[in-house]
Amino acid sequence: MIETELLKTLATCKLFADMSETEIDIALGDIDYKVVRYKKHDVYSLSGIPLRSADIIISGTLTAQMTALSGKSVNISTLTPGTFIAPAFLFATDNRMPVSVETNTTVVIFRMSKEAMLQLIDVNAKVRMNYIRLISDIDVFMSRKVRFLSLFSVKEKVAYFLKEKARQQQSSTIHLSRSRQEIADSFGIQKFSLLRVLSELVECGAIAVDGKTITILDATKM
Repeated sequence: MIETELLKTLATCKLFADMSETEIDIALGDIDYKVVRYKKHDVYSLSGIPLRSADIIISGTLTAQMTALSGKSVNISTLTPGTFIAPAFLFATDNRMPVSVETNTTVVIFRMSKEAMLQLIDVNAKVRMNYIRLISDIDVFMSRKVRFLSLFSVKEKVAYFLKEKARQQQSSTIHLSRSRQEIADSFGIQKFSLLRVLSELVECGAIAVDGKTITILDATKM
């Protein structure tokens, strides 16, 4: 039987969506797994290293970083408890990690081998459907990301980013966790271009800016 606290976190993972803790415990009953611990600032994976196991974060956070054109490391995303790390790469022909991942805190990982993950998918219909949906959602996200980076103008990128943050935070007042430089790097633009667009949006009355807090005043002007 899996520990209660472990089950509670696994229940928040999309791989086990719509499954009770009891169902998860039963599903994993014959599956080999182990709990792995990392120290703060440990390297979880380097860019270019093959993904060899199915890992779900139980506690702590990690940061995925990619090297920008400038040579600097850019924070792509923060991985939190309940996250299945890079599921789309697990069974890929080329399963090398596209980013480097480092721990921000002490991290606990629930780990299954690829063979154990395949066994779980084979024997449990709910897990199988959840995994298919998870991979499909990633494909949709990546398609939108490519469109965002290649087709949107700088102003459209900034407007989309602000509206998406407002939706995520359920407020017209947005609190940014990243610096202007990090945001610009993630857009594939120069920091000057980002600042210019923000200034233009302030001047036309679309937004108000106070450090890392941005308030959308009139979305129709964005």
